[in-house]
Amino acid sequence: MFIAKSYYSLRYGTMSPVELAAQAAAKGVDTLVLTDINNTSGIFEFVKACREKCVTPLAGIDFRNNNRWLYTGVAMDFKGFGELNRFLTHYRLQGLDLPEIPPLFEHAVIVWPWGVKQPGDLRENEYVGVRHFQLRQLVTSEWRDNQDQLVIWQPVTFADRSGMELHRHLRAIDRNILLDRVEESDMASAYDWMVAPEKLEKAFKDWPEILKNTKYLLGQLSFDFDFRSIKNKSTYKGDRQEDEKLLSQLAFEGMKERYGVDNHEARQRVGKELRIINDLGFAAYFLITWDIIQYSLSRGFYHVGRGSGANSVVAYCLKITDVDPIELNLYFERFLNPKRSSPPDFDIDYSWREREEVQKYIFERYGKEYSALLGAISTFQTKAAIRELGKVYGLPKDEIDQLVRPVAGFEPGTLEQKILKMARQLADFPNIRSIHAGGVLISDSPITDFTALDLPPKGFPATQWDMYTAEDIGFEKFDILSQRGIGHIKECIEIVQENYRVTIDMHRVNDFKKDERVKDLLRKGETTGCFYIESPAMRGLLKKLGCDDYLTLVAASSIIRPGVARSGMMREYIRRFHHPDDFEYAHPVMKEQLGETYGVMVYQEDVIKVCHHFAGLDLADSDVLRRAMSGKYRSKAAFQAIVKKFFDNCRQKGYPEQLTSEIWRQIESFAGYSFSKAHSASYAVESFQSLYLKACYPLEFMVAVINNFGGFYATWVYVNEARRWGARINLPCVNQGEYSTSISGTDIFLGFVHVRDLEQKTVKTFIEERNRNGVFSGLDDFINRTGISKEQLIILIRLGAFRFTGKNKPELLWEGHLLLTGTKKSKPDKPLFQTDSPHYTLPEFEQSLLEDAYDEIELLGFPVCCTLFDMLKTSFRGEIQADELDQHVGSVVRVVGQLVTIKYVRTVKKEVMHFASFVDSRGAFFDTVHFPPVLKAWPFRGDGVYLIRGKVVSEFGQPSIEVEKMAPLALKPDPRGD
Repeated sequence: MFIAKSYYSLRYGTMSPVELAAQAAAKGVDTLVLTDINNTSGIFEFVKACREKCVTPLAGIDFRNNNRWLYTGVAMDFKGFGELNRFLTHYRLQGLDLPEIPPLFEHAVIVWPWGVKQPGDLRENEYVGVRHFQLRQLVTSEWRDNQDQLVIWQPVTFADRSGMELHRHLRAIDRNILLDRVEESDMASAYDWMVAPEKLEKAFKDWPEILKNTKYLLGQLSFDFDFRSIKNKSTYKGDRQEDEKLLSQLAFEGMKERYGVDNHEARQRVGKELRIINDLGFAAYFLITWDIIQYSLSRGFYHVGRGSGANSVVAYCLKITDVDPIELNLYFERFLNPKRSSPPDFDIDYSWREREEVQKYIFERYGKEYSALLGAISTFQTKAAIRELGKVYGLPKDEIDQLVRPVAGFEPGTLEQKILKMARQLADFPNIRSIHAGGVLISDSPITDFTALDLPPKGFPATQWDMYTAEDIGFEKFDILSQRGIGHIKECIEIVQENYRVTIDMHRVNDFKKDERVKDLLRKGETTGCFYIESPAMRGLLKKLGCDDYLTLVAASSIIRPGVARSGMMREYIRRFHHPDDFEYAHPVMKEQLGETYGVMVYQEDVIKVCHHFAGLDLADSDVLRRAMSGKYRSKAAFQAIVKKFFDNCRQKGYPEQLTSEIWRQIESFAGYSFSKAHSASYAVESFQSLYLKACYPLEFMVAVINNFGGFYATWVYVNEARRWGARINLPCVNQGEYSTSISGTDIFLGFVHVRDLEQKTVKTFIEERNRNGVFSGLDDFINRTGISKEQLIILIRLGAFRFTGKNKPELLWEGHLLLTGTKKSKPDKPLFQTDSPHYTLPEFEQSLLEDAYDEIELLGFPVCCTLFDMLKTSFRGEIQADELDQHVGSVVRVVGQLVTIKYVRTVKKEVMHFASFVDSRGAFFDTVHFPPVLKAWPFRGDGVYLIRGKVVSEFGQPSIEVEKMAPLALKPDPRGD
């Protein structure tokens, strides 16, 4: 009986399921059992691989506490696999050790290690496994005359004896110990490799009954599994016809709300989509998604539906998405078509604060037995493997760093070479089981029929296999994702509701698209804080396009992606956008298929169109391309496999080689980066929603952005933006401030959450006391009522949180030290009678604005009472400001700017160059380009304010500075010294 452990026995096994199947076939092993340690991650990959090699696959689990083998369960059939999964799941979800004695399974057998059980101890369907080297012990044991429950046991952990070394290194990494400290008990036996069956039978030739038992047992075991059937919950109401009826009713009701009663095109499209959905049996998937949306809407949660699901008018009518497919000419077949057998896939984004509530609803609504988060498996990457191996050899960090980034090769036979060779062997081995970013499965049968479950930190059970296995076996996930952009929108709506009693319906996207204030922000690139369109590159692109409409923004959301930009087609798109009559299409097919995007491939759909219509690839090959471009593949093999066919077809069509090569270059540059048009449209919808809030409620919007810690920039940039839009920025105050940033009129009070080293419990204590018993009258009142420690009080004083007292910081620091007398109060004192605090006569102290600024930088990371420009030694603020650059194109100018962000780029020659963004003394952005020679001579020296000399250039009306010289400007020193 060959019992294998794959590399899914993390940091233990040394072979993939595919390699195990190939080994079995090569050795003539006709039946192989996969029993990974406390998991079933690889079982379906193993079953597929075995079937391809004509090896009978069986399933089981090796049950261990830490590294101690307790027993092994082997499923008699698929039901038995579920029993083993449920047994393991129970203990994993409880965080308990496995029991020394398992339950009596109905459809699974238990095999015990040799030496643990005696004759008479075994129950029905229990056996003892005997290794060939244990036969000598059998001669003198009680089992000699009781062989009916003994079976041959041959574990397989490595391919051959040489694999033992890789196994030993894995065990050292797993135990986080030096290699020479790995003990025999930590490892598999040296005999745990695949041998020829006849060789194993020969070892047991004197024990025919054990041979017979083994063959009989194997004959009783099976693992039949249908990979083709859909495993998702198949009905919503319990009956397919009822589901179809409900879906039709909801879709047509939603159509009236979205399109009006008389929209013939919408009615026709809804009817067509419903027929396909119902014919494929996917009505339940739509209804479950609708149900999740209805729950979240009832809770006031804001969501964004995106991905290829946005191609569906039915999804739009159900409010799953806010993308109108008719407006964008999105074809439903990109999402669902009659040839598709796997369920559709919706991506639903929620605020990071609310996603867990939605997940909780799913588990409660559809049953914890039938629901699970989708697992993920992170693998060893070469650099990480080198670091782990360096540690097990006891190398110091600097030597490991040299191994990771070698400046030269290493001599053969050295330790360094050995580590690098071992790291290459480890590359792509599974290392850690985790959870998918947002995938949730809802199954028709108990989820443990298919997998044991882990309990990750999120608190919801997760499958032990990943999205690839889920798809292979017939599951399609519900993607319940989170993003901070939605948090901005949600919180801004709440602030507006509270401050103005105005309720904003964020689904009125069509109104937002027509709003002139929104269009103006887009044209000017005033998008800081707005989802997906706030980066320097995106702001620049919007200005270059003069973008002020939805369709252009949809295209911009895709051409900003690295694939289009890197291929040079982003610049070409902008040129053609402004000069639509000043270019020639590479081929008539490009004009026919890509007229909307001026012959430039912008979306995944465009690439599919070109491959199909230009190169004559069939739609199956085109779908391989689509999946490769979206990253839904384990390797690039499938992507590269159709290159030859592409070029062969083009030669047969008589295309010039140069034309074919250029078209393929553009296609290939999209790999891993391109968006579907529906995805870009979904992003553009959310961008318009953010833009509307910024246009109408800019200060509330910036407060929401700050509170969600989100976006492309550091917090100080959003504070700067709020100031630009008319806010007065206030430091946190113990009488007016909150833990999060808050707003009153045009006054924004930064939240205490931003203060370094200030404990959350301290803030919670004094805010609760203030809300309960009123504002604090002074420092002594605050100390008496809160019991604050001296260290935390000093932080608040230095922050200026007691400025309401009218006293400066030195006075307050003296007073605080005197009142606390060097001790920490564990509980606030509440005197029976109000008494006057002792009066101290203190000398006069001075406190400068510069000292305050340095305190704020230390505690918040940026000054609030002034700007970095106010702290400069020099009064020079540049010859021109950011809004004057376009008047000086071609001139060399000197400007002063505070560094915001740097983008690192490598040229074709592999040299480093930078694109950077700065703000001037008025808070306005400008961009710079730093070519390699200049960057070497005048490098960045960290954050701060820089004097920049360079030439003003302009591309499509968007100015920037090509830097010639640059140096940081010195700040006035802190008057208090070190």
